[in-house]
Amino acid sequence: MKRRGMGAAIKTATAIVAAAFAVYSVAQDTPAKVQLNSEKAGPRAVESLTERGIVRDYRVAWGSLEHALEFNVADPLSGPFIGEAKQQLTQTVSAQQRSGLRQRFLDQNHKLEGVFYAPEGDVIELHDTAKYRRQILDGSKVIQDEDLVVRYVVLMTPSADRWVVRQLQAVPQF
Repeated sequence: MKRRGMGAAIKTATAIVAAAFAVYSVAQDTPAKVQLNSEKAGPRAVESLTERGIVRDYRVAWGSLEHALEFNVADPLSGPFIGEAKQQLTQTVSAQQRSGLRQRFLDQNHKLEGVFYAPEGDVIELHDTAKYRRQILDGSKVIQDEDLVVRYVVLMTPSADRWVVRQLQAVPQF
């Protein structure tokens, strides 16, 4: 009896790891370009290793966001997004599922500016000037295609092994 239960647990754990790897792999394939200038962030200086991690994980987050909105599935949001950001994006996916529409993001270019990095290193505020082409699709038919420049206020926090997006708020200007 115990042996059968252990086998099911191993299969479940393997499936979870495989799903997480698949989401990370899809997100890594995103063509998003991300640049970070953290010279003005304070009061704490942003170390180069931290900068690389933030850039990497923000790129992964946008790849996951792109996948979630294009295929109307919320699962890719679970790793790179938490809190308010995850909740809002999950609601967007649900609304798209109800309407039958979906979104595609192309030619992503993100210029991040570090604004605030907490003394404890537990949160960083970034301003993202994102340029991308967004298509809205009804099934396979593109019903809207536009080039956008959108400004986001982003809060990221470190988790066990990566930075996660806690807030992703579009704003008219900084």
